Amino acid sequence: MEDHNTANLSEPASPAASVASAEIAAEFAALTVEEKEQRRAEWSQELARVEEEINTLRTVLASKTRHASDLKRKLGITVWKEVTDDVNQGLRNIKESTVYQRTESVLKSTGEKTASVFGSITSGISSKLSQMKNSESMRSIEASVGSAYENVKTKVTSRSGSVSSFPDALDENNTSSGLNSPTDSLTK
Repeated sequence: MEDHNTANLSEPASPAASVASAEIAAEFAALTVEEKEQRRAEWSQELARVEEEINTLRTVLASKTRHASDLKRKLGITVWKEVTDDVNQGLRNIKESTVYQRTESVLKSTGEKTASVFGSITSGISSKLSQMKNSESMRSIEASVGSAYENVKTKVTSRSGSVSSFPDALDENNTSSGLNSPTDSLTK
């Protein structure tokens, strides 16, 4: 284990650490063998003490975490509620941010302009359709189609040569062929 720790000490992470390591190595090299052993023993004792403190802190932290969980459970605070509260707080923070507010403003303005454009297009189309409906040519077509429909409706000649209404002619045709409804042909 000691070799592992000294291997980590001999590999500095930054240039400043390498300068400090070089100074420590030079200082350590100037010591006598007994002084080096004494330093190593002091450092080993200090390391053991620090590791013991770390383990104690981990134990205390685990105990405090369990106690906090028990208190939360007694208060009815679940993990789901905590996550929900965290998400809601995050959303509030986002909504309060200036970037969100500017984006919202731009989107609202764009939506209003788009609605205005579509409104003017719709009113333009409605106006044109109204003009077409009221035009002389549309009235003429409407009258022609209406009179043609009325002629067909009232003057349908049956096979016997009598004149009847269009619905009566359809009924007569269906009963003569044995059909009562359009779906009868599917069932027979």
